[in-house]
Formats: sequence, structure tokens, C-alpha cells
Amino acid sequence: MEDNQIIAGCKTGDRISQKALWDKYSKKLFAVSSRYLQNSEDAEDVLIESFVKIYNSIGKFRGDSSIETWMRRIIVNQSINKIRARKSIYETDVDGISPVPFDDSQFEEMDVQQILKLVQELPEGFRTVFNMYAIDGYSHKEIADSLGIQEGTSRSQFAKARRSLAQSLNQLRNFQKINEDDIRID
Repeated sequence: MEDNQIIAGCKTGDRISQKALWDKYSKKLFAVSSRYLQNSEDAEDVLIESFVKIYNSIGKFRGDSSIETWMRRIIVNQSINKIRARKSIYETDVDGISPVPFDDSQFEEMDVQQILKLVQELPEGFRTVFNMYAIDGYSHKEIADSLGIQEGTSRSQFAKARRSLAQSLNQLRNFQKINEDDIRID
């Protein structure tokens, strides 16, 4: 079934179309919520809540973007709401933030799963801002507005996330180098 047929069916409340939408996009959207939420149960809750919202709001979908883009926006917002409901996770100290030496090409040798694992290990505030800025393409102003924080805090959290990723990457490389040295037979 094509997206336009699925959307038309969902707009009329057709359960088969709703299931088709779920089958086609739930895995991709679960991956998005999992990037924001460390706990897979929370990510699953957000996925289900998001699909309820999608089904209830699909009549408002105008088709200006793809259905996947529209649904991604919903799941990102629901993930952020889940994080926001838990606690304040953002540091407000932005003094003394220096540029972080970080070469994105360091990631070229890694597979996607390794990179996502490193991102998943970031503290929640760092991870949320990093995901929104680096992966989902939000501006720092949009992040600040969405999370209810200062734009400088968003920049600070992103800088700290990059610093943390660079440190994790260096530790991983050192670990791999040690293991390679242990394996060598001279």
C-alpha cells in the first residue's frame, strides 16, 4: 500500500491502514525515540503515545513534507516531553566553554551501531541536545524553545556532548590499540 493510500485510510479511521502505517514506520520511529531515551521501555511508551497522537492528528497532515518527516517531528517532541516530565537535566553554567577540538572524520572508521552506542552513553541532557542538533537538524534556538532552556545552555550542552564523545572515542581507540598490540606476534 502506498503512503497516500495509507494516509487516506488513516484519516477515515481504517484499522488496516493504521496497522499498515505502524508496520511501515514503527521500527524507524522506535530508533528515533531510543536515541533520546536510554530506557527501552520509555522509548516504547513514547512510540505508542506518538502513534496515538499520529492517528488522532493525521487529519491535520497537509503533505508539505513526507509523512515520515511529520511523524519524526511528533516522536521527537514526545521524547522531549518524556524527558522534561522526569526532571531538569540541563546545566545552566555556560561560562568557560571553550571550543572543543573535535574532528568529525574520527567517526568515518566506525559503524553506525558503534556511534549510536557512544551517543546513547551520554548523560541525558547532553544526549538530547546532541540528537536534536547533530542528528535531527534543529537550531540551538529551536532546541532552547523546545526544551525551555537558554540558547547558551543548548550550545553548552552540545559542546560538552562533543567533548564527551571525543573522550569516549579516544578511550575506545586506546583500548583497541592495546588489544591489537596484545595480539601481535613478533
